[in-house]
Amino acid sequence: MEYFLCAPYEDTFTVSAWHPLYYNKSPQCREGEPPEDHMKVLVTGSNGLLGSEAVLYYDQQGAAVIGIDNNLRRDFFGPLGDTIWMLTTLKKQCKHFTHLNLDIRNRDALFDIFKKEKPALIIHCAAQPSHDLAKDRPFDDFEVNALATLNLLEATRQMVPDAVFIFASTNKVYGNVPNELELKELPTRWEYAKPEDYHGINEHCRIDRCLHSLFGASKVAADILCQEYGRYFGMKVGIFRAGCITGRAHSGVPLHGFLSYLIKVAVKGETYTIIGYKGKQVRDQIHSSDLVAAFDAFIKHPRPGEVYNIGGGRENNASVLECIAMIQERTGREIKTTYTDTPRLGDHICYISDLRKLKSHFPSWKITKRLETIIDEIVASEQEKP
Repeated sequence: MEYFLCAPYEDTFTVSAWHPLYYNKSPQCREGEPPEDHMKVLVTGSNGLLGSEAVLYYDQQGAAVIGIDNNLRRDFFGPLGDTIWMLTTLKKQCKHFTHLNLDIRNRDALFDIFKKEKPALIIHCAAQPSHDLAKDRPFDDFEVNALATLNLLEATRQMVPDAVFIFASTNKVYGNVPNELELKELPTRWEYAKPEDYHGINEHCRIDRCLHSLFGASKVAADILCQEYGRYFGMKVGIFRAGCITGRAHSGVPLHGFLSYLIKVAVKGETYTIIGYKGKQVRDQIHSSDLVAAFDAFIKHPRPGEVYNIGGGRENNASVLECIAMIQERTGREIKTTYTDTPRLGDHICYISDLRKLKSHFPSWKITKRLETIIDEIVASEQEKP
């Protein structure tokens, strides 16, 4: 039997000749329409950086995409965190997208959606993402990050147990354990001192007996739940522990979204506060499109309850000072900074994601957007804004 993909959008995304979730038994579908027996994709946090990237990708693959987002980010972070602009963009660009203004903590409403829609793929990106905010709003943090994840997992188990479930976890599940590695101080960064640590933090790093922040703890709870639903029930659940996710669609704020916020400050001529570690703390950066590509690789070959560290790895990492220098070079203007010597509680000094497990399972996946390109993209996006 032949299968044909109905997705006339190759100018924007690389469209495979066949995708296991979205197919039609004949090539007679009209341009701009999903296949007759198209599958449904449900994305939480669909207005956010990663969620919106997933919406755009799967819409252009020909799927019917259901986005769930109630713009709670504005409540968390104020006007700078508002994502309604992205919802407007998605409605304009997507052909098969439906938005639902729903709080994923509402179990009954969520179950009703699963009963009605029967999604074949769930991509769970919604979260309260800030260390600092979690301590002030612990119930909101835990309910959004952990309880809502349980709601989604159980809805999947009861209504669509054969669906693929992707969970956007975080490297913060490791707490401050990465800080136990021996480091050396270089002129602009901290670096791993031992050759065996060169590739960064792998999935064997422990996640307990350490300091997490309440945000890290709630994400640990969600991470473990996802593993358990995959291993205990045999469900197709993939857990991706990401480093810093970024891209032009990021609504960066002082409490979350370091690179995006730093570029906003630079373009607007404002002052950026460097917090601790002499500004030499290192982060790896991954573009949201590369992360969605990793999701898609897992979707084609799922492994129940599998955990992957993912980020920019050795290809895309830089310290705060190095990012400032790169942005100054690209904008042609100096970034005004102040310095606070006391670091954030539990903050990583040097974090680079070890990508070797991910690449061994999905050898065709790779980083396609280098850090310099990402910075140029975000700078251009900020400069276009009024």
